[in-house]
Amino acid sequence: MDYAATTPLDEKVFADMMPYFSEKYGNPSSIHSFGEDAQEGIIKARKIVADFFGAKDSEIIFTSGATEGNNAVIKGIVMSRKIWEACGGKPHIVVSDVEHDCVLESAKRVMKDGLAEVSFAPVGSDGRVSADDVQKLIQPNTVLVSVMYANNETGAIQPVQEIGRMITRENEAGNKKIYFHIDAAQAVNYLDCNADALGADLITISAHKIYGPKGVGALYARTGTPLAKFMDGGEQEFGLRAGTHNVPGIVGLGSAIAQLENYKEKNKEIGRLRDRLIDGILASVSRSALNGSRENRLPNNVNMRFEGAEGEAILIMLKDKGVAVSTGSACAAKSLSSSHVLKSMGLTDLDAHSSIRFSLGRQTAQEDIDYVISAVPGIIEKLRGVSGSFDHSTNLSQADEKGSKGEGSVFLDDDVIDRGGLPADLGCEKGRQVDESL
Repeated sequence: MDYAATTPLDEKVFADMMPYFSEKYGNPSSIHSFGEDAQEGIIKARKIVADFFGAKDSEIIFTSGATEGNNAVIKGIVMSRKIWEACGGKPHIVVSDVEHDCVLESAKRVMKDGLAEVSFAPVGSDGRVSADDVQKLIQPNTVLVSVMYANNETGAIQPVQEIGRMITRENEAGNKKIYFHIDAAQAVNYLDCNADALGADLITISAHKIYGPKGVGALYARTGTPLAKFMDGGEQEFGLRAGTHNVPGIVGLGSAIAQLENYKEKNKEIGRLRDRLIDGILASVSRSALNGSRENRLPNNVNMRFEGAEGEAILIMLKDKGVAVSTGSACAAKSLSSSHVLKSMGLTDLDAHSSIRFSLGRQTAQEDIDYVISAVPGIIEKLRGVSGSFDHSTNLSQADEKGSKGEGSVFLDDDVIDRGGLPADLGCEKGRQVDESL
């Protein structure tokens, strides 16, 4: 029940990867036959990923995953010489309050280092940002808007097509270019990721979210989008990301993308199982509630809160019963702070700490759902009895009415790590030739 954190490797994907560990082990940058065999695997994978995005092969950059891709987008845009020249100074970017930490922390880093101004778009109680709220934050020096396709904690599907159309109108009306970035790591399994349909200039994904290997992902960057080089060294990945290619991983990513078409009916079944889980828990556990919109939600996500029970304790007790769940993003699993996503939706710290994310996948069966539905009520009852904090007079829905502009702001505290006086330019623009066409 924790497929949003990661997925098992698909058997076909594993079989496609195997030859590149031993038989076709060459360095793809080498010109001999071993290198050419490896290079053929990369070329094929790049073509598969490009077709998935409706893109050119040259617009696909392989990375170690969405975290690297998101860092490369946020930092690469604001460190681009073309961007600074176009702005006549420091650029401005907009990100939503509920982005993954790798986007939020990258945005805070470039702001802390004096490389960009940053605005954070609020969300409603359903966990969704509106195109109007994003538009209100656009300034004359805005160069980038970054909004995730679907949230990793609540499964909330963002109106990215609407935001993309709004940005297109802004670009057409003014003498400027705002680039649109979408973190699609959670969306790829279930939603259309055609870049033109989304109005996206940049899209990031990870293979391990789609039954591919860990440690590999891709960045779609539309031709002409300015990005500063984010890994110096060789000329791999069109000169943007140096380093020997992870050939088995890249082949696995391509294979995982190629398998998606075969699972459309399975995804519908997952959606039905999700609804069964939601209805079963709501019916069997009093004072429980679904976090976020039920309609605009990924088919595999169930984020619930249980008044009077602590999320970590629920997780541990479910673990003892053989059920894997999460209290939020796996990347922040060891943090004791409340979920910034749930707080941005208007939930209190107490409500956020009483929330659990169930996420379904291809191997989830109805028997699994029914087992969880039977296990949860007893766990919640026991925890409420231990805590003594269950107040029947409290209206659980009150948290939903708080909106997103109060105490749930993701940027109330200055929690940026002190970089100890490291230079603001990070050395990224020093002593290298810049392609003036970017």
